[in-house]
Amino acid sequence: MSSASDDSGKIEQEPSSFDISLLDIYQLLDVFVELLSEQTWRYIGLRVDPQSNEIKKDLVKAHDAIDCIIFLVDKMEPHLADAEKEHLRNLITDLQLNYAEQMK
Repeated sequence: MSSASDDSGKIEQEPSSFDISLLDIYQLLDVFVELLSEQTWRYIGLRVDPQSNEIKKDLVKAHDAIDCIIFLVDKMEPHLADAEKEHLRNLITDLQLNYAEQMK
């Protein structure tokens, strides 16, 4: 990992690279679910877009992202431990409830 110094003298760490090809299919699906869920919270309007530092609500995209997460979790579920299943089902429920609340 390399580092650089900014004007204040603080050392900033550059992100380390990771070879995604080392992951098996279920690990990849888990990464996709995590990425989709983070973006879904932004689409629902409950998290700030890090690029613009603004709330950008798009409930159509939120709905599509939730559907994709459900599909991916359904594919992963037979290969997960009970705690992981519960975590992902709770994530889906939280997203659905917050989506429904924003639709009002």
